[in-house]
Amino acid sequence: MNPRWLFRMAKWAHRPPSEKRVMLVLGIVVVCLAVFAIEYFIGWPDWMTLDPAGRRGWRP
Repeated sequence: MNPRWLFRMAKWAHRPPSEKRVMLVLGIVVVCLAVFAIEYFIGWPDWMTLDPAGRRGWRP
C-alpha cells in the first residue's frame, strides 16, 4: 500500500466528508446499480449499442 493512501485515510478519520458529499456519492452508486439492474433484468436497448465503423469492424 502506498503511504499516500495511509495519509489520506488518516485525513478522512480526522476530518470526515460532509453529509452532502456522502449523499452525492450514495446517489451516484444508486444510479449505477439501477442502470445495472435494468440492463440485467430487461436487457440492453438496441439504440444504445454502438455499430462498428469502417471496413474491418469490431467483432465480439
